[in-house]
Amino acid sequence: MKQFDARSYSIADFIEWNGSGLLDLSPKFQRRSVWTRAAKSFLIDTVLRGKPMPKVLLTQDLIGKKNVRTVVDGQQRIRTILEYVSGGFTVLAAHNPEYAGIKFNNLDPEIQGVILQYELGVDLLYNVSLSDMLDIFARINTYSVTLNAQEKLNAKYLGVFKTAAYDLGHSYVNYILDGGVLTEKNVSRMGEAQLASDLLVALIGGIQTIKNIDRYYREYENSETVPGNVQHAVDIYHSTMKYVGAIYPASDLKNTNWSRPHWFYTLFTCVAHALSPLQGLPDDMRPDISEGGVIVWRAELDQLSALYDRYTERTNEDVPAAFARFINYAQRRTTDTEARRERGKFVLAAIAS
Repeated sequence: MKQFDARSYSIADFIEWNGSGLLDLSPKFQRRSVWTRAAKSFLIDTVLRGKPMPKVLLTQDLIGKKNVRTVVDGQQRIRTILEYVSGGFTVLAAHNPEYAGIKFNNLDPEIQGVILQYELGVDLLYNVSLSDMLDIFARINTYSVTLNAQEKLNAKYLGVFKTAAYDLGHSYVNYILDGGVLTEKNVSRMGEAQLASDLLVALIGGIQTIKNIDRYYREYENSETVPGNVQHAVDIYHSTMKYVGAIYPASDLKNTNWSRPHWFYTLFTCVAHALSPLQGLPDDMRPDISEGGVIVWRAELDQLSALYDRYTERTNEDVPAAFARFINYAQRRTTDTEARRERGKFVLAAIAS
């Protein structure tokens, strides 16, 4: 027998219930946790942007002549919303520069109305005993998928670096998919966020192993505004993707080795280095990447891709020492710092020659 109804209630409804003593936010069986300022800010930014958030689980019991609603799952979300509208904190500039630092009561009435009318999806449980409730929690957790490395970062961090990386990943996801760099399955597990994070690390701190991504999430977690070096990296990222797209439209990229994720990393970082020097690549090796230079880049990159196929498919052919070294770094330890730097140096030298 069905034990719930799917409903939606506005933030104004929760405020009214809370003010009337008809909302219980502290059920004995629910795990209590304390959200960081960044987590609270990110949630309110979700509301301001009109994005959906996970459903809230409520029970409703008639106590005396009044319906009292107990928040079974989602109490931190509701607490955060109530704290925000009461002026307890403001949104961080890293999440929403337009409304950063402005308390709810100081927002334009129109924006206040948008927030108050925001609706939360709710599953309203009824006739549910404690044993049934525990069973519901167990069933919800049963369907949870083990998180990969990027999904763990997503769950753990909410700061400037994450926000910038995710925005960049979302901005270019169509190109990345159409170009064959990632598959839809990769993207469903936040592959575009990991790729963007990895590339953003290179723009901020130079060519390095993919294992260092976590350090950058952590380093910028508590920044309330976007640091200048991060903003510069974001600007270079957009410029780099503009030139990458000019060199290889997505449909062309897909038919080359440059669509392989570790090759694409090399392509991106070489173009970025031509625009603004990256640590780990030679300062004196920055080929022209102007509009006219794009033609040269395309020709040399096509040649490198073709030669790679030729030398790896014909095992009896003598391979020039420099190219053999490139092949080695393109096939082994592909995300290590040394391999990434050596691939980049080889490609830049080939284009500059």
